[in-house]
Amino acid sequence: MAERIESLKAGIVGGFSVCLAFAIANLLNTFILAKYFQTLVCLQSDVNWHLVVSGAIATFTGFLFGVTYRYIIRSDQNPQLKAGGVLAFGLVRGLTQIEFGWNSHSAIWPFLVLAAESLLWFALAAIVLDMAIQLRWVKPFSSI
Repeated sequence: MAERIESLKAGIVGGFSVCLAFAIANLLNTFILAKYFQTLVCLQSDVNWHLVVSGAIATFTGFLFGVTYRYIIRSDQNPQLKAGGVLAFGLVRGLTQIEFGWNSHSAIWPFLVLAAESLLWFALAAIVLDMAIQLRWVKPFSSI
């Protein structure tokens, strides 16, 4: 039961981190990228159901990342494992967005920006989870 609680805590930290990264990225897209780069104007978003659902999905994927990341890194200090976990989640999400953009026959640049954002979201979540583990808010999964 203690391991489940630690996984839940890791999921909450991961979900909160990705939710925060989603909000920051959305603000940057709306107020900076869409304003200064005409090809990225489709990234501009208003507060509507689409944004709320996207935020909920981002938060849930962050939760899943947090739980999974705790099991991936265990008590190891292997940077390749950490980077692999971030790349696995970030690339799955990002490459799906690129494929959608490619198949929709529209400008690919906005989808490349979204793919890069996905990588940054999970990198930020990994950094926050590593800090939470160092501060002993979340215990690493022991491999024994």
